[in-house]
Amino acid sequence: MAMKALTKPTIYQVAQLAGVSIATVSRALRDSELVTEQTRERVRAAARQLRFTPSGSARSLAEGRHAANGIVFPDLVGPYYAEVILGYEAAAAATGSSVLILATHGRRDPAAAVRDLAGRVDGLTVLGRTVGDDVIGQIAASGVPVVLLARDPVPGVDSLRAANASTARALAAHLAGHGHRDVTFLGDPEGSPDVAGRFAGLRAGLARQAGTELHLVRPRGLDLQAGEEAARALLRGRRPDAVVCANDEVALGVLLAAEAAGLRVPGDLAVTGWDDLLAARFAGLTTVRQPMRELGAAAARWLHRRITETKRNEPARAARRRILATEVVVRRTCGPHEEVQQQ
Repeated sequence: MAMKALTKPTIYQVAQLAGVSIATVSRALRDSELVTEQTRERVRAAARQLRFTPSGSARSLAEGRHAANGIVFPDLVGPYYAEVILGYEAAAAATGSSVLILATHGRRDPAAAVRDLAGRVDGLTVLGRTVGDDVIGQIAASGVPVVLLARDPVPGVDSLRAANASTARALAAHLAGHGHRDVTFLGDPEGSPDVAGRFAGLRAGLARQAGTELHLVRPRGLDLQAGEEAARALLRGRRPDAVVCANDEVALGVLLAAEAAGLRVPGDLAVTGWDDLLAARFAGLTTVRQPMRELGAAAARWLHRRITETKRNEPARAARRRILATEVVVRRTCGPHEEVQQQ
């Protein structure tokens, strides 16, 4: 009777059993200082259990382009996140990397989940206020390359974001130029660094215009339903000249509420958004265009560079900061105020 040949264990099996990436397995078995002692022991235990002996090809695979990187989002619901992920995944795939995605919304301990992911990948991108700066600092100090996306910078860590405040000031000037003096911002500045920047820029821009007022209304979320609900309540009371929304989804909800209230847009009420989603173009929504896919793609490219530098033991370079340009896109929902039209 012929005997079945024994299958030799692979580095992938060790990585799966230890709950880490293949690059981390390679580092741990080489006693790299980039891997904690706890992780090294877990990898060694997995290798012993599987009777794994690293080969030259396994090391090449682990140290080559077949890496895994992680990206952390506040949530995965909504077209903004989808666009960022599409850009990120495409750029990561071009470097031979796979992507692990973690959403922190609804998790009991987001920090623990992010730390766990950081131990299983070769590098990490963190978007928005998902975890505190202290967690980011700890992960970066452990030797895991980190890139921040659409959040305030952390010392020593690369960060990418789109312009918010400067473009919001330009939007404020556009509104004032059309006679809009009573403006409501629909969004929560405490919920997102991007939204905070938009509100701050709008406030600064309107402060330069004589006789303007700015009011803040915090919707329950950043989707269409939240925008529609907040706008219904707003329009039942004192009606502003214009509603500036934190994103396009909220703005589309405002358009639905305005239509239900019998208001003309922009004659009775001007509405603006932010992002320039495809739906915004069909709705004729005045908005701010930001490069969502490029944000994701640039983050993936930056992270790949940091991972490569780490694998080659190159001297650490200074943290980079980059702000991608955004622009006001004027469409039909933001024309002259009715009082201006009648003059």
